[in-house]
Amino acid sequence: MASGREPPQLLKQRLIYQGRKFNFEVSSLRLPNRVEGDWECIRHPGGALAVPVTPDGKLVLLRQYRFAIQGRILEFPAGTVEPNEDPAQTIKREIEEETGYHANKWQKLGEFPVAPGYSDEFIYAFLAQDLEKLEAPPSQDADEDMENVLMTPEQLEQAILDGEVIDAKTISSFFLARPFLK
Repeated sequence: MASGREPPQLLKQRLIYQGRKFNFEVSSLRLPNRVEGDWECIRHPGGALAVPVTPDGKLVLLRQYRFAIQGRILEFPAGTVEPNEDPAQTIKREIEEETGYHANKWQKLGEFPVAPGYSDEFIYAFLAQDLEKLEAPPSQDADEDMENVLMTPEQLEQAILDGEVIDAKTISSFFLARPFLK
């Protein structure tokens, strides 16, 4: 985390919901400015994301169905970090499952919070280069409904400006990767 930590004083904590991927809790806190109150938070283990680049400079995105927004969006491959797993391992597994490509060269781009007003989730972004198409990709999770979409960096930038790409983690990671793209 780039900024300094300044945790509040925990007065009381209640687990409201324990889910498969995240927990929801309500905490009574005293903030650093001495204000006290109850705050809700989604506790999430974090996600790892790849900006995959083919040898000819195209970006591999996914057009993926997302039930929460009731539609398909263009986004980079990503996945939830499993317990005791390094985010680099997470994304190496996810890129193969989701895109059918293997990356031979990896570079960490950075990390950032997704929705710091109500969640502690961080995205760990990586540049995945020197891609090879797998002959027999691993099977996708049953709930994944996606297709690969190849775009040049210029096409993706225009799609962002046109509002076709709305996924914040994809937009953020693209701009972190931009200096490394041809």
